[in-house]
Amino acid sequence: MAAMMGMGTASATPSDFSFTGTFSSDDNVQLFNFTAGGSSNIVLRTWSYAGGTNAAGNNIARGGFDPILALFDGSGAFINQNDDGGCSLVAADAMTGECWDTYFGATLAAGNYTVAIMEFDNFANGPNLSDGFARSGQGNFTAGWNNCSASIFCDVSNHPPGNARDSHWAFDILNVEGATQVPPNSVPEPSSLGMLGLGALLCGLLAWRRRRRLTA
Repeated sequence: MAAMMGMGTASATPSDFSFTGTFSSDDNVQLFNFTAGGSSNIVLRTWSYAGGTNAAGNNIARGGFDPILALFDGSGAFINQNDDGGCSLVAADAMTGECWDTYFGATLAAGNYTVAIMEFDNFANGPNLSDGFARSGQGNFTAGWNNCSASIFCDVSNHPPGNARDSHWAFDILNVEGATQVPPNSVPEPSSLGMLGLGALLCGLLAWRRRRRLTA
């Protein structure tokens, strides 16, 4: 599901594109393709954790899961990924007080790119999109986090303990020449079990750092 500004094929004038949708399980990944002009300052921004008004002018409710964004070039090579935008760039959630929407700014050369939205801590394994994501095949991996009573979309935050989120996401791709949502079930399968294990280890360390920060 998507509401887009400048929807359609690439144009000469950069535009902003807004997408919304839902996940059915914690390990879902949604892909988007977009086209950048020469030396474009693009922004990839989520709204669903704390809510707010997206680029299309729509009010997005708070309460969605904690999102991650990963960026790949036109060949599928991993560029970077971002978890939390930080309180200077995104709003704090009214319940948890955490600034866990994603704000990812980058200057990109002209070309085609792919961005993925995932739930924490389903990080991209890299170095290629075809290497998959660390929690792929693990279904509802957040069940029981911080004594959460829900079986899906539990939050790593313990403010309050047992905080359960919901399935919705909202995502803007800003200052690009075209953007489209890739049909579901188009995420490549991991090509290396060894890389998958490395990604899972990295995710575990990142989760430990976040939990340590929250309880410090």
